[in-house]
Amino acid sequence: MARPRTAAGRARRAHQLLGAEYPDALCELDHRNAFELLVATILSAQATDVSVNKVTPRLFATYPTPERLAEAAPGDLEPLINSIGLFRSKAKNVVGMAQRVVSEFGGEVPGAMADLVSLPGVGRKTANVVRSVALGLPGLPVDTHVGRLVRRLGITDESDPVKVELALNPMVPAAERGAFSLRLILHGRRVCFARNPACGSCVLNDFCPSAFAV
Repeated sequence: MARPRTAAGRARRAHQLLGAEYPDALCELDHRNAFELLVATILSAQATDVSVNKVTPRLFATYPTPERLAEAAPGDLEPLINSIGLFRSKAKNVVGMAQRVVSEFGGEVPGAMADLVSLPGVGRKTANVVRSVALGLPGLPVDTHVGRLVRRLGITDESDPVKVELALNPMVPAAERGAFSLRLILHGRRVCFARNPACGSCVLNDFCPSAFAV
C-alpha cells in the first residue's frame, strides 16, 4: 500500500489502522451517565484514570445527582477525593459545575460546546470527552498522548491542544472523532511512549515519519 503523502492522508491511514488495532476502544473513566463522566473528567486533570476511578464510587454514592452535589460545600468533597492531585481546586470546580448545571440547565448536562466550557473546571478537552463519549456528539479530545502522536505522525506541528483539535477535525468524519482520539490515547499508552516508543511493534511504522528515529 502506498505511503500517504499528506497530513490528511496520514490521519486517515492512522484512523483506519488503529480502528483495526483497537476496535473496542472505550473511555477508561468509570461512569454511568453524562453527569458522572463530567465529574470524573474534571477530576482527571493531571491525574490518572486509575486514581480517579478509585475515588468516584464513594463520591457518586454520596452525591448521585447534580442537585445533591450542588448542595455540597467544597470542603465536604475534599476528604472523598484527597488522594488525587489538586483536590481542593477540583472540589471547588466540581461543586460550582453542579450548581451551574442545576441553575442554568435544569439539572441536565448540556451538549453545546459553548455551554459546557462555561462550567467551572471545564475546558474544550473535558467538553469533547463528554460530548463524544456520553452524549453521542462530535468531539475530539486532545490530551498529551493525542498531541504527541499526531506530531510524530506529521499530521500537524501544532502544540496547543485547541489548535491540534481544530487541525484534526476536518481530517476525521465528525461521528468518528471521539473514537479516533480514544485510539490515539490507547496507542500512546501501550506503544508510542513519550520515551523509547516501541516502533518495532507499531502498526503505523511503515508511514510514520518519526518511526525508529525518536
